[in-house]
Amino acid sequence: MADAASQVLLGSGLTVLSQPLMYVKVLVQVGYEPLPPTLGRNIFGRQVYQLPGLFAYAKHIVKVDGRAGLFKGLTPRLCSSAIGTIVHSKVLQPGASKKEPMSSLEQVLKETSREMVARSAATLITHPFHVITLRCMVQFIGRETKYSGTLSAFTTIYREEGILGFFAGLIPRLLGDILSLWLCNMLAYLINTYALENGVSAVAEMKSYSQAVTGFFASMLTYPFVLVSNLMAVNNCGLAGGLLPYAPTYSSWLDCWSQLHREGNMSRGNSLFFRKVPAGKRYMWEERKFR
Repeated sequence: MADAASQVLLGSGLTVLSQPLMYVKVLVQVGYEPLPPTLGRNIFGRQVYQLPGLFAYAKHIVKVDGRAGLFKGLTPRLCSSAIGTIVHSKVLQPGASKKEPMSSLEQVLKETSREMVARSAATLITHPFHVITLRCMVQFIGRETKYSGTLSAFTTIYREEGILGFFAGLIPRLLGDILSLWLCNMLAYLINTYALENGVSAVAEMKSYSQAVTGFFASMLTYPFVLVSNLMAVNNCGLAGGLLPYAPTYSSWLDCWSQLHREGNMSRGNSLFFRKVPAGKRYMWEERKFR
């Protein structure tokens, strides 16, 4: 119980610290660019248009809404983090004490399967809070106050969209989480088993880092699922950020995926520093810099 409480406190602290970053990222994902690009030079000396970076974007939000504006959507996100941590630990707990002799690969498969079930349960239960978080953030675009509180947001969504409204964007989010988990764990297993030799000094330390490296790699590969999930969560919900010119009305998450793929926008918002944008029939890298 104490361990779960400490995890909730740690998760809450990280959530608060990362809130401004997530806020900016979500606004970029929906295509909101309140500041004009400026002409500058990249690291190769080539002239490019530089889009506003994290700090410039955050300063704009502070200018409009004050410093507290950087934390819109924090309450439902904290609820999601706390409830998700508790559900995750409760689902894993029944099998925590079981010790069965098995090969390393069997152990990885079993632990990954258990982790998948735990994560999926946590995601399913907390997704309504995730939807409310995103909509609270996207309100900044149209200056709406439709989702002014967590409880009132539940009432609004249920009244306008029914139960299904709470689970907008759930399928791509679940698929992305599951794919990321399996990619991360299986890649780490392959690296630890076949790439790192036991005779090498400091091999234990190297193996401990492999999980983090493969996790980052897996999250990059599955980012399109995150983008599509977030866009579907706010699409056609009555907010300016979920309508044209920022986004058309998607019939399904597959339709959203297809349109983003055709436009070359599958990585939109993945990085706040480098962004692939269309330039005629070519693509060029434009940079987001700290300012």
